[in-house]
Amino acid sequence: MSFSTLQLSESILRAIEDSRYVKPTPVQLKVIPAVIAGKDVMAAAQTGTGKTASFALPLLQRLSMGPKVKSNHVRVLVLTPTRELAVQVEQAVATYGKYLSLKSTVVYGGVKINPQMMKLRGGVDLLVATPGRLLDLYSQNTVKFAQVETLVLDEADRMLDMGFSKEIQKI
Repeated sequence: MSFSTLQLSESILRAIEDSRYVKPTPVQLKVIPAVIAGKDVMAAAQTGTGKTASFALPLLQRLSMGPKVKSNHVRVLVLTPTRELAVQVEQAVATYGKYLSLKSTVVYGGVKINPQMMKLRGGVDLLVATPGRLLDLYSQNTVKFAQVETLVLDEADRMLDMGFSKEIQKI
């Protein structure tokens, strides 16, 4: 089976081809159609099996067909436990969505907040964030959730192990 059988747009398929991916992994074959269909999904697979692409590709597909994002709003929110993972996920999203007219960005603590606030001002289709920084931005009314269509908890077990349960509940 190839990626072309998974109901992904030509723009996304071209980005996949640019990345030199030939065929979907087992987790991608199961998750991509479910996410495109709008179903809730919980997936577990080993590192290196393409879990990020499993949710990023179909979410980009859904975003490309939806309404335009409003100022300071987000349509898809991806929470990760660490800044390193957040950066990695946003890089994957940028790679897969490079031929789409969608905006994505990443926010995390340990760096100045003002540049992140500026990126959110025009609205972001897909935001990758760590819980603490997201709550900081929310408390400053810099990010709004009224347009959120999808929430992804990437490595949710690790976030809970790291003590983020209160933050996740708030979000």
